[in-house]
Amino acid sequence: MTTIDSPGQVGEDEGARVRKRRFLVRITAVIGGGMFIDGYILGIIGNVIFAVNAELEMSLLVEGLTGAAALIGIFIGGPLGGWLADKLGRKPLFTIDLALFIVGSVLQFFVDSAWQLFAVRLLMGIAIGADYSVGWPLLAEFAPARLRGRLMSLSEVAWYIGFMLASAIAYVMIAVYSVDWRIILGTSTVPAVILFVARFGLPESPRWLMNQGRTEEAHRIAHRCLEEPEDALDTSNGPARKGTFRMLFSRDYVRATTFISVFWFCAVTPYFAIATFAASVLADYGLGDGLVGAISVNGLALLGVVVSLLLIDRIGRRRLTIPQQWVSAAALIVIGLWSAAPPWVVLACFLVFAFANAMCTALTGVYPGEIFPTEIRGLGTGFATAFSRVGAGIGTFLLPWSMHNLGAGTSMLIAAGVCVVGAIVSQVLAPETMGRSLSETSAPHRP
Repeated sequence: MTTIDSPGQVGEDEGARVRKRRFLVRITAVIGGGMFIDGYILGIIGNVIFAVNAELEMSLLVEGLTGAAALIGIFIGGPLGGWLADKLGRKPLFTIDLALFIVGSVLQFFVDSAWQLFAVRLLMGIAIGADYSVGWPLLAEFAPARLRGRLMSLSEVAWYIGFMLASAIAYVMIAVYSVDWRIILGTSTVPAVILFVARFGLPESPRWLMNQGRTEEAHRIAHRCLEEPEDALDTSNGPARKGTFRMLFSRDYVRATTFISVFWFCAVTPYFAIATFAASVLADYGLGDGLVGAISVNGLALLGVVVSLLLIDRIGRRRLTIPQQWVSAAALIVIGLWSAAPPWVVLACFLVFAFANAMCTALTGVYPGEIFPTEIRGLGTGFATAFSRVGAGIGTFLLPWSMHNLGAGTSMLIAAGVCVVGAIVSQVLAPETMGRSLSETSAPHRP
C-alpha cells in the first residue's frame, strides 16, 4: 500500500498532497467535535442538577431521569442514526443530527419545568447517538490504515476534554458568577454552532458510494481527498450490498457484534458510575471533600486515552484492550477487599483504575468502525453505542443505591466483576486490526 509520499503516486503535486492532509485534519477535527459536545453535555448536567432541583423541586425519580436523559437519547439515536446512515449516506445525517442538537441546546435557555428539560436533553441525546453512528464510520472510511487507530482515538480524547471542560466551566459560572443554570446548560450551543459550520462542504464516503454502485463518484472523491485512495476503493469489484439489522447477528458478524457490545458495556459501566460520583465516593473513603481526588481521577483518565492514542498504531489493538481491563479489575478488588486501607492507597487504586480503564476505553472509538462492513458499519456502531449506554445508565443509577445499601466494598467488587467479564470476552473475541485495510478487518468471521 502506498502513502502520500510514495513514488508510486505519479503525477501528484505537492499542492494536492497538502490538500489531502488538510482534509484529513479537518474531518478528524469535526468528528472529534461531536464527541467533545457529547462529553460536554454529560459533564455539565452533574454540576448544575442541584440548582435545577432547587428551583424546579424535582422528585428523586425525575432528577434521575433528567440526569440520564442524554444517555437515554443516545440509546435511541445510536441504532436509528446508524440505520439511516447506512441507508441514506453518511453526509446528510452528519448535518441533520447536529442541527437537531443545536435546536435542543437552544431550547435549554427557555425550559421552565422538569419534564421540558428532560424532553430537551432527550432530543440532544438522540442527536448525539446518531452522531456516534455516522462520525466513526465516516472517519474509518476516510482514514489511511496506517493512521486509522490514532485518528479515531482522538475522538475519545475530545470526549474527555469536553467532559472536564464542562465541569470547570460550570464550577466557575456557579461559584464565581452565580449564573442561572439555564445559561450554563445552554453554553453547549456555542461549540455546536461552530462545529455545524465546520461540517459544511464535507463529501460523502467513497466506500459507501461504492457499495451503492456509484463508482465514478466514489473514485472522484477518493482521488481528490484521500492519501491512499486504493484503501477506500478496494471493494470496487464487489457487488453492491444492502445491510440489515439481522446481519449483526448472522454467523458472519455475531462474533464482532458480541465483542464490541460487551467490551464497550463493561468498559463504561464502572467508569460512568465512579467518575460521575467521584467526589462523593472518595469522600466516603475519607479523602476530605473528594474534589481534588475527583479531578485527579478524570485527569488520569484523559492521560490514559492519550497514551493509547500514541501507542495504538505501534503495538496494536489487543495489547491496549485486554491487559488494561485486568488491571482495572485488580485495582477495584483491592479497594473492595481492603476495608481498612489508608486513604492514600484508596486514591492510588482509583487513579490506577481511571488510567487503565481509559486506555482500553479509547478502543471503543476504534473497533466499531473497523470490524463491521460498509453496509452495516453505521448500524453496528449504533447498536454497540446503545448497548454501552445501557451500562452507563445502570452504573450511574445504581452506584448511589449500592453504596448506601450494600456498602462501598461490595460496590467496588461488583464493578471489578464487570471489568473481569469485559477482559474475558476481549481475550476470546478481540481481533487485531492494526495496519489492515477495512475490507480485511471487516471480513466475515464464522465461529
